[in-house]
Amino acid sequence: MDKWDKRFMDMTEHIGSWSSCYKEDRHVGAIIVRNKRIIATGYNGAPQGIKSCVDKGECLRQKLGIPSGTMQEICYAVHAEQNAIIQAARVGSSVEGCTLYCTHQPCVICAKIIINSGISRVVYKEGYPDKFSMQLFKEANVLIQKYSDLE
Repeated sequence: MDKWDKRFMDMTEHIGSWSSCYKEDRHVGAIIVRNKRIIATGYNGAPQGIKSCVDKGECLRQKLGIPSGTMQEICYAVHAEQNAIIQAARVGSSVEGCTLYCTHQPCVICAKIIINSGISRVVYKEGYPDKFSMQLFKEANVLIQKYSDLE
C-alpha cells in the first residue's frame, strides 16, 4: 500500500467526523486529490440554509423506514462525494484525472457524478449495498479499489 493512500484515507475519517448526519455510522468523508495535493473535501450534510437531521432531532430515512442503499434521494444530506465535487467546482478546480478517497463505497447517484466529473480512481474503506454503482464504475473504466485490498 502506498503511504499516500493511507494518509488520505485517514483524512477522510476526520473529514467525515464533521458530518451532520443523524446516524453516526453514516458519517462519510471524501477527499479529491491530484498529484498528492488535496483539491477538495466533502462530508455528508444538509445543503446550505437547510436544517440538518441533527438540528431537526431525527433521521428522515429512519422515520420513513427506508432501507440503506435505496431511495438515496429521500434524505436531507448531500453526499460527501457530491459535496467534494461541488466544492471543487465552486472554486474553479478541475477534478479530471483525480483520485477520490471516501470512507464508504459511493452509491449509484454519486458514481454517475464521479464518472461524469472525470475522476479516474476511487478508493473507499467501507462497503455499501449498491452493486450497480460498481458495475457503472467498471463500464466507465474508473478504477475503484477497496482500501483493505491495498494493504
